[in-house]
Amino acid sequence: MRLARIALSDFRNYPQLELEPQPGLNVFVGRNAQGKSNLLEAIAMLGVGKSFRTSRDADTIRNGCEQAVMSGDVLSQDASVRLACAITRTPGGARKAWTRAGRKVSYATFLGTLSVVTFVPSDLQMVTGAPALRRAFLNTALAQYDRDYYRSLARYQGALRQKSALLRGARDADDALLDVYDATLAQSGAVLMSRRAAFVQALGHEAAGVHAAWTGGTERLRVQYLPNVAAGAMSDEELQDAIAQRLRSVRAAERLRRIALAGPHRDDLAFALENRSLATFGSQGQQRTAVLALKVAEYTVMRDRSGAAPLLLLDDLLSELDEDRAAAFLAGVGGYEQAFVTATHLPAPVPPGSAVYAVDDAVLRAASC
Repeated sequence: MRLARIALSDFRNYPQLELEPQPGLNVFVGRNAQGKSNLLEAIAMLGVGKSFRTSRDADTIRNGCEQAVMSGDVLSQDASVRLACAITRTPGGARKAWTRAGRKVSYATFLGTLSVVTFVPSDLQMVTGAPALRRAFLNTALAQYDRDYYRSLARYQGALRQKSALLRGARDADDALLDVYDATLAQSGAVLMSRRAAFVQALGHEAAGVHAAWTGGTERLRVQYLPNVAAGAMSDEELQDAIAQRLRSVRAAERLRRIALAGPHRDDLAFALENRSLATFGSQGQQRTAVLALKVAEYTVMRDRSGAAPLLLLDDLLSELDEDRAAAFLAGVGGYEQAFVTATHLPAPVPPGSAVYAVDDAVLRAASC
């Protein structure tokens, strides 16, 4: 899978842009605030339909404009499909619309046509940040290639919002209605837990191998799934029963505290080096290396499970690496089907065949390597 063309209109600081990226490695070099990250953000939005930088869609519309549009041609197995995402200002807030092959589609249909794996500076908080960051990582990866996961996630989140609103409203929330919400949470939550467990198992295996190759095997990286509802190797039906039992056991506490206390919305991941918590005992360098290994592993697992290589988007990664590591990393990603990297400067030579672009105030020009 690769992006053959991308066009932007009034997106961030881009009045207009049309670019035909090359297969393999594409590097965008320039000073800060010139539009490098904005371009990667636009590419990512053609994949996941959402920004990795803001929850406010209106922030992506260029100042003084009413609409931002991103479109792109995606090549996959000799077939081409055009994707587009439009964000429009309205009196009630920004409105988003997606099209696929010229037809307006739902977000669920749009999602997964172009798969992406992103690394942005905020991902370095994956190890030490809030559990919500790690759950978002799992959800974004799984939803792109697993339709059942996305549907179950949407059902779970909808029921959770309704249940939370009911609990906040009154201490004597209707038991029958809570039972309805909990039944949905148990059914959809079982799918989330089973898919997360399998994904993390594969992810941990790949990440450990990548990490060992980078560090010479001196420390073993472990990635562990920490489900909120204790469960071993269970079928979806057994997981559903376990979640339902857990929800019944916390019903009185939920009424008292007026919040939903149990379920996959409280799952987490743990990272360790040689059985020592990476969040507690790891240096910044060790944490950074672990997150990079996790992202490379995410790419591999998504490629193997979906049958198509996702795009790899790496924003301001090279500034975190010394020259030798930067050269080794660029050589590695240069062999991927398509990767996009931003940098303020090139600390190392890029692999032969790579495309390098200078970015200056939202204007791109081909640059020498």
